[in-house]
Amino acid sequence: MTPDLRAELIETANALADVARRETLVHFRGGALGVENKLDGGFDPVTVADRAAERAMRAVLAERRPDDAILGEEYGAQAGSSGLTWVLDPIDGTRAYLSGTPTWGVLISVADASGPVLGVIDQPFIGERFVGGLGQSSVTGPMGTRELGTCAPRPLDQAIIFTTFPEVGSETEGRAFQDVAARCQLTRYGIDCYAYALVAAGQIDLVVEAGLQAYDIQAPIAVIEAAGGMVTNWQGGPAHEGGRVLGAANADIHAAALDILKRY
Repeated sequence: MTPDLRAELIETANALADVARRETLVHFRGGALGVENKLDGGFDPVTVADRAAERAMRAVLAERRPDDAILGEEYGAQAGSSGLTWVLDPIDGTRAYLSGTPTWGVLISVADASGPVLGVIDQPFIGERFVGGLGQSSVTGPMGTRELGTCAPRPLDQAIIFTTFPEVGSETEGRAFQDVAARCQLTRYGIDCYAYALVAAGQIDLVVEAGLQAYDIQAPIAVIEAAGGMVTNWQGGPAHEGGRVLGAANADIHAAALDILKRY
């Protein structure tokens, strides 16, 4: 990949995050969200903000990168011819969004055939943007701009572990998570993609989740790997298609958690 292409992709990713930030903040804590449930027998909400943000990002790509493919949570797949695919989750954590909590985020990545090469985790309300890949590894927010870096190895019994839902996924997947969490010092729940940003920022050690889609995890993979961490499935293989995911600050803590998860 040429330096010019790398620069163009980074610039485009930031432009996507800018328009998604604008569209999501228009509706956040602002009244009627037009909430619809996408799931029979459960609750998987989508709001007018999810759809508006993805439409705005697709419009930017139509202008700047019309030959690239797109995979978005709300409007599906669009074919391209460049060999690159933009993977978009306009609001990761819609339940948090409609509840008014500031732990949701906008996920943006661009991938080639091998997986994501650049990722953005943007939290519009806090004003934090985590960028990783193509030579970038930084967070910009209320405290300025700094380089990302995951935390150093430490024993599992000193680790901080996160997941989004206490139930995690299936009953078996829930047992697997609890098996790891029981050996950690601190377990926390419910901050969606922001947990992956905290791994990249050196605040926490592990994120364990299941039932993810590609648009849930590709941006976090790029950001965490650029910061020095690891993201795999529960067998140690690639995770960019989603499913069962282990995000870790370093190879040592990853190996300790994986040794438990791979039994499931």
